[in-house]
Amino acid sequence: MMMTMNKTFYTLLMLVAFQYSQAQNALKSDQDINSIITSAYVDRLIKTLSSDEMEGRRTFSPGIDKAATFIESEFKEIGLLPLEGESGYRQSFLHEGKSLFNVAGMIPGKSKQKELVVFSGHYDHLGIVKAVGQDSIANGADDDASGVTAMIALAKYYKALNNNERTLIFVAFTAEEIGGFGSKHFSKKLNPDDVVAMFNIEMIGKDSKFGPNTAFITGFDKSDFGKILQKNLAGTEFSFHPDPYPKQNLFYRSDNATLAALGVPAHTISTCQIDKDDLYHTVKDEYSSLDTQNILSTIKGIAKSAISIVKGEDTPSRIPKLVE
Repeated sequence: MMMTMNKTFYTLLMLVAFQYSQAQNALKSDQDINSIITSAYVDRLIKTLSSDEMEGRRTFSPGIDKAATFIESEFKEIGLLPLEGESGYRQSFLHEGKSLFNVAGMIPGKSKQKELVVFSGHYDHLGIVKAVGQDSIANGADDDASGVTAMIALAKYYKALNNNERTLIFVAFTAEEIGGFGSKHFSKKLNPDDVVAMFNIEMIGKDSKFGPNTAFITGFDKSDFGKILQKNLAGTEFSFHPDPYPKQNLFYRSDNATLAALGVPAHTISTCQIDKDDLYHTVKDEYSSLDTQNILSTIKGIAKSAISIVKGEDTPSRIPKLVE
């Protein structure tokens, strides 16, 4: 009887120690993320990308070149490497005889270097449009300076953590607004079988219809990507939900679409209430219209939820291919 009691006590002691260790790890993780992804840092990124100086970042415009230069400077400061085969961060290609460029960098993986995890957002927008009053600049603060801000902040976070077993690619796509040509070119440069997951981030500047500390994932039912993210967020205040706008066909309307069609678990994360967002594609989509706390909480939610994929512990199921 005494031996059984001792065994039970030892088991309980080990359980308490394990729970304490888990709590301490979670606390350290929160301290790390709060010190790396700060409100001031996120604010600076999105204010710069959506400023009038960028002139709405229209494809082929001087403004989009300024935005690319800014993103390059952030990648350099973080310490990202250019993609393999590229001499710098600009991934250039021709479209209708003109040069376009994605801006991309990477953190090489440790033990699973050939397995790729992609974080993305598109940095182009509409540029100069028909004036409303004195304003003719479609700044694209939510669409998609918010997503690019998240992508850069995540690059900073994972570079500081230095625990990615898989290779992480961070890319700002061009020409999303005129046909997704940046993501199409990017996809052609990769073997889709090497891409484990894609976190495409689009319009996270305001609360989702599910309320604060929530976001939705397009194509939630097409792989177990969302379930993995939710598992990693257990015990936190943030949660992901399936896309509440299936009639909008959002899964195939953003830069995740090309890789998804090739079988990659490539999903878009968003908080946009697309059915009633009156500022979408207008000159009123400015920094002042954003809920910066929502952006910050969504970035942190993505950072925590992606960790097991980044570390090589979880591999999302593949999406049925649309093309062979």
